[in-house]
Amino acid sequence: METYDVGSLPFTGDWERFLGGAKPTDQLLSLLYPSKFEEEQGYFDEKVVEGFTHKVQAGIDIPNYPQFRDMNQMFLDALTGIEKTPKGLVETGRIVVRPQAAEISEVSALRRHAKEIVEKTGAPLRLKVCVTGPYTLAATFAERRAETFGNLAEAMVKVVEANVFKGKYGGVELVFVDEPTFGLFDDPLLDFGQEGRESLLHAWEHVLEVMKAKNVHTGFHLHSTRDELFWDVRPVEILESHVEDPLYESPKAKERLERTDKFIKASITVTDFDALIRKRFAQGVERVDESVLSEKVGEAWNGMRKGIVNPLEFLEDIEQMRRRLRAIVSRFGEERVPYAGPECALRSFPTYQSALELLRRVSQAAHFL
Repeated sequence: METYDVGSLPFTGDWERFLGGAKPTDQLLSLLYPSKFEEEQGYFDEKVVEGFTHKVQAGIDIPNYPQFRDMNQMFLDALTGIEKTPKGLVETGRIVVRPQAAEISEVSALRRHAKEIVEKTGAPLRLKVCVTGPYTLAATFAERRAETFGNLAEAMVKVVEANVFKGKYGGVELVFVDEPTFGLFDDPLLDFGQEGRESLLHAWEHVLEVMKAKNVHTGFHLHSTRDELFWDVRPVEILESHVEDPLYESPKAKERLERTDKFIKASITVTDFDALIRKRFAQGVERVDESVLSEKVGEAWNGMRKGIVNPLEFLEDIEQMRRRLRAIVSRFGEERVPYAGPECALRSFPTYQSALELLRRVSQAAHFL
C-alpha cells in the first residue's frame, strides 16, 4: 500500500533566513540586493529540498511539500482584498492572489531542484500538494458571509493552477484541500437550508473540479466528519481524518464510499504528542489521576527540551500501526483504501528526527503489512 503524509515538519535552522527566502520574488529588491536575495532563496530551497528528500528516504511514497510555515498564514499572506483589524480579518474588496504569489514557494523550490532530488533519492519526483480550504481560511475572519467561501475559493483556484506540474523528473500526483476547522463547532452559516451551506459546497466543488482537470487525484483532509456535507462534494476522491474519527468505524461509511465512488486514506498513527505522552504514562494504570498525568506531560516536554528524554519513547510502534491498518482494510476492502499515512501536526513534534522516525514507522507498517 502506498503512503503519503499531510505535510508539516519541525523546522531546524535560521527561521528568519528561511522566511526571507519564502517570500515571492520582488524584482526590484532582487535587483537592488541581489546577493541577499540569492542567499535567502538558496537557504530556503536547501531546507525544503532537504525536508522532502528525508521524507522519501524515510519511505513515504508521495510526500507533501515540507510545510514548515503556518498553513493558514502562508496562504492569507498571498491574498489582497483582506485587511487585518483588532477583531480579525475583514474583506475590503475582491479577494485575489497577489502578483507572483500564486506559486507556493515550497513547490517552486521542489520544481527547480527536481533533477537534484531524483539523483539523491533514485526515484521520480512524486509530490502531494495541499492548499488550505475556504472554510478554514474564512474561520480567521471577524465577519463571514455566505459569499466569503466562494471568494476565497476563487483565489485558491489560482493557487492550484499555478502549482500542479508534470515534467521530465516527475510532478504532482495528489492535491488536497485541508479543512481542519470544518465540523469542529456549530456554525449557523452551515445550518441546513442556509445559503452558507450551499455556498461552501459550491466553493469546494469549484476548487476540486479545477484540480481534477489537472489530471491529479483529489482529496480532503479533515479533523472532524461530524458534519457530513463533505460526502456531497462530487469531485473529491480521497477522504482522510484523524485516527479515532468515526469515519473509520461508521457502519454507513463503507456504503457511502461505494455509492459516491470515493476512497479512504487510512490514518494509522496518532501525532498529537501530548496525547502520545499521556498514553505512555497511563499504560497499566487502573485509575488515572489527571493532575498527576498533566504534570508528567510537562516533565516529559522539559526533559526532551534538555535532551535527557528521548522523544522516540512516546511514538507508537509499527505493530500498532499495522493493527489499525488491517482493521481499516478489513472494514472497507483493499480496493477502497489505496493509501496509508500519519495524522497531521508533525510540525509540533519535539525534534525533526522524531518526526522522520514516525514517517519511517508508517512506511514499514504500510509496505510490509
